[in-house]
Amino acid sequence: MSQTWWLEACRPVDHTLREQALERQQQLTKPAGSLGRLEQIAVQLAGLQGQLKPSLAKVHIAIFAGDHGVVAEGISAYPQTVTGQMLQNFVGGGAAISVLARQLDARLEVVDLGTIDPALSLPGVLHLRVGAGTANFARTAAMTPEQALQALQGGRESALRAAAAGSQLFIGGEMGIGNTTAASALACALLGCPAIELSGPGTGLDAAGVRHKAQVIEQALLLHGTLVDDPFKALLCVGGFEIAALVGAYLGCAQEGVVVLVDGFICTVAALVAVRLNPACRDWLLFGHRGAEPGHRRVLAELGAEPVLELGLRLGEGSGAALAVPVLRLACDLHGQMATFAEAAVADRPT
Repeated sequence: MSQTWWLEACRPVDHTLREQALERQQQLTKPAGSLGRLEQIAVQLAGLQGQLKPSLAKVHIAIFAGDHGVVAEGISAYPQTVTGQMLQNFVGGGAAISVLARQLDARLEVVDLGTIDPALSLPGVLHLRVGAGTANFARTAAMTPEQALQALQGGRESALRAAAAGSQLFIGGEMGIGNTTAASALACALLGCPAIELSGPGTGLDAAGVRHKAQVIEQALLLHGTLVDDPFKALLCVGGFEIAALVGAYLGCAQEGVVVLVDGFICTVAALVAVRLNPACRDWLLFGHRGAEPGHRRVLAELGAEPVLELGLRLGEGSGAALAVPVLRLACDLHGQMATFAEAAVADRPT
């Protein structure tokens, strides 16, 4: 396995099919452009899937979990034991994403990259055990290069499983107490923004808690210095195992030709890292929603992303992306099943 597999070429977009899909949109029985973003989504999916009438019947959802040493700095409203408890909830069917996966008839896999309990063993969970959570990145690097590579590969393997199963859409979700702090630190490093601009309440911090989180991030960025200017080094310095797995999954999907629907703030930061590592993967990324975390809007803007939904969500788990799937499916149905003016014997607009 190449140590820099993520630099390998991504699947090219089929521009011929994209143009044919655009031409079909102009022939459907509606005023040109009247379905707005739905038309753009259908045309984009046609180019990515290489078929005139795209489909999103088979959806693969992967939840990546990991604990964070930076929780020792008092940046979370919840204890780290919640991470492992939520893994049980995911496979037990009681979490929001579990409900959504059932409603979408989507495959749901849960991947534990490393919780604080190294002996955790749950039926239905894939335990990769990169480490017992990351180190406290306010004091040292969050992970070693070897751990970062393992986590990236863990995400890539999930993408490969999705591709092998014939999945047409990949959604990555995350779980890890403290991971909004890691995502904010990563975003600050890659965008050169002050921490206070990109720090939010996460799972429920008050204003004083948010200020403290920002101070911890600033301390960490000062500690790691110019190392965080490089996306891979930034990931291992201030990232998380589950964030690295998301990065690996997004890059793997782009290389395998599986469309990605990106979830909230943490997943979008992972998408930013993926694009910085291999810019060609950006073509394969769609964005499910714009969440309530203040940094999300800024990272989306950096990626030139226009999300499908804006519902004030801040749950994570892949839930916002899953909620957007019916809209994407309807975009495909409208594109593929509406009649053309010729088929319906309806007079077209004058040329």
